[in-house]
Amino acid sequence: MTKFSKSNWLPSQLAANLAVVGEQIRLARLRRDLSLEQVAERAQCSRLTVAKLEKGMPTVSVGVLVRVLYALQLGDDILLLARDDKLGHVIQDIEIKNKKRASRK
Repeated sequence: MTKFSKSNWLPSQLAANLAVVGEQIRLARLRRDLSLEQVAERAQCSRLTVAKLEKGMPTVSVGVLVRVLYALQLGDDILLLARDDKLGHVIQDIEIKNKKRASRK
């Protein structure tokens, strides 16, 4: 069991999402018939770090995530994060509708 600290605490929904991402990375590795050691070598990190990523541990850095995706030939998948920002578009549309005229000078 991992010791509790601020660096590894996540709300339960985020922890569940991270576990799903880790499982998806594990399945991608297995579909390619690659060992943890092979992915770790290609991603220039330790086998333990890749295992932590696959378990959904929140302490693995984004840099390691990107390198592992690249090692699995999934590097462009990082571009899918926050791509469809529905809430942001709604907020932006509300602000556009509520804009006032510029003052006359």
